[in-house]
Formats: sequence, C-alpha cells, structure tokens
Amino acid sequence: MKRLKYLLVYTLPITVYFSFNSVGVMTFIPFIIFFGFVPLLELFLKPDATNFDKETANAEKNNRIYDWVMYLAMPVQLGMLLYFLFIIQDTPFGTIEFFGRVSAMGLMCGVLGINVGHELGHRSSRREQLIGEILLLTSLDTHFLPYHNGGHHRDVATPNDAATAKKNQILFFFWLSSHFGSYFKAWSLENNRLQEQGKNSFSLKNRMVVYSIANIVLLASIYYFFGTHVLIAFIGAAILGIMLLETVNYIEHYGLMRKKTETGTFERVRHHHSWNSDHPIGRLLLFNLSRHSDHHYNGSKKYAVLKSVPQSPQMPTGYPGMMVLALFQPLWFLLMNKKLKTLQEA
Repeated sequence: MKRLKYLLVYTLPITVYFSFNSVGVMTFIPFIIFFGFVPLLELFLKPDATNFDKETANAEKNNRIYDWVMYLAMPVQLGMLLYFLFIIQDTPFGTIEFFGRVSAMGLMCGVLGINVGHELGHRSSRREQLIGEILLLTSLDTHFLPYHNGGHHRDVATPNDAATAKKNQILFFFWLSSHFGSYFKAWSLENNRLQEQGKNSFSLKNRMVVYSIANIVLLASIYYFFGTHVLIAFIGAAILGIMLLETVNYIEHYGLMRKKTETGTFERVRHHHSWNSDHPIGRLLLFNLSRHSDHHYNGSKKYAVLKSVPQSPQMPTGYPGMMVLALFQPLWFLLMNKKLKTLQEA
C-alpha cells in the first residue's frame, strides 16, 4: 500500500472536475487547495529525509506499480482535457467561471502534463517516452524534452543554461528567457544532432519538426471542432501550465552555480547544485520532483528511489509553498539570498 501513496496526485483531477462543475470563486478550488491549503499544511509537517536502504532501492526501482501510477496520467489528462474543451465551450468568455476553469486546466497541464512528461522523457523505453511526449503536447511544451535532456542536464548551474535562474533574476524575466531560450536551444540541439549524422535537419527525423507539426494539428483541430473561444481557453491553460513549469525551474536552481576547473570546463554536477525539499506532501504531489538534487546527480534514476543527501541545499518548505513565495519577489530575495550567502560561507 505504501507504493500507492503517489496516487495522492490524482486528487488534483478530482478538484478540477469540481471546478468544471462549480460557479463563482469555487471554480478556483484547485488553486486554493494546492497553493493555499497545501503550503499552509506543510508549514506544520516536518521534512522526511529518510531513504530506502541500498537493497530495498534496487528492488523498488523496478517495481511496476510506480510506473503504472505514472501511466495513469495519460488517460486522466487526455480525458480531463477533452472534458474541459466541452465545458469551456458553454462557459461565457471573460466570466469568473471562465478564468477559474482555465486556471484549473492549467494546473493539470503543469502537474500531470509537463511534470509526468518530464519523468517519462528520461526513460530509455520508446513507449514511455511517447507517453511523455503526448502529455507534453497537451501543454504545448513538447520542446521541453530535447532541451531538458540534451541541454539543461548538461549545462545546469552554469550561465549557459536557459533554465537556471541567476541570483537576483526577476521571476517574470526568467519565465521569458527560460521558455524561449529553451525553445531555440532545442532546435539547435536537434539540428546539430542530425548534421552530425549527415542527415537533413528539416525532416521528420528532427523531433522539433515533428513536435511543431503535432502542435499545429492539435491547435487546428481544437479550432475546427470547438471554435475560437475554446482555442483561446486552451492556449491560456497551456500557458499557465508552462508558467508553473518555469516557476519550478526558477526555484530549483536559483543562484546556484558550478565552478570552473583549471582546464576551463565546469565541475561535474553535484548534489549541491540543486535546491532540495523533503517536505512530504509536495514530494507526493509531484512524484518526488522536489528531491531534485539527486535527480540531477543521476537523471536516469526513477522518481520512487530518489534520495535525500546532506550535501543538498534545503528549501525552507515544499515546492507549492516555494512557488508562492517566488511570486513575492522582495521576500524571495531576502530569504533565498541569505541562504545562498550561508552556503557560500560554509
């Protein structure tokens, strides 16, 4: 039963269903719960830094229960997206219900779309990668995989990485530089990969070409079957999902930089180059994403066996609370710059 604890994330689509069938401010209930109640609760719950022992970790990493919990995200996400398209079609444009339901779908795009797509995009199985790509497509963020795997994990905590927030960088400007920087670097990575293989960059061998076609087909289909009103709502939800992703990127590596070696290259990625959080609810709701230090130390390690290590700089609370804190920039800089100073002096 302990292996099923990650099913907690599926309370999100339940609240989203409630949003789709409510009126007024109650359509914002997913945001109220996940960015209000959850951060408040985590202030009173102690972080849990316990890890599997080596023998148990070796056994658990291949347990299929953890995989099937993730696979469930695809039918749930696709089902909720289709339901959203019908519901928002009958929701008057610009009303509180319209914005509440778009925000609810946006949260689904960020958590089940992009976050699960990220985890499956690291897998070696083409089937699992495909599920991840489909989930990312529901958020119009398919370029995430080429850059994340080929660029971010290589350049993290360096000035070369679009998805690493520099000290004192404003969140709004980071949203723009990270998203669009990652997009153009994803094209560059794919073009270079194919050129090295002696293949045409602008062909269906280029994942960015395929992803672009898939995005256009999805948008055109929504417009054709549901109209402009619904298309705008879907794009709004996708943008919100992307903003949630970029806010997570912002908090994960804020101000942490790798040093250069005598040869002019950057030191190897270590656990202290990512912020970590062991707060239990945030871990379960995001498939252990908040144990981010170990994820970057070994990107292929499955989410269930990611561990907490003493060298990881610790966030004061879980991811939901840190995302809210990042919106209050003066308070964020006051708290996190102080923690950066303490790390540098250690």
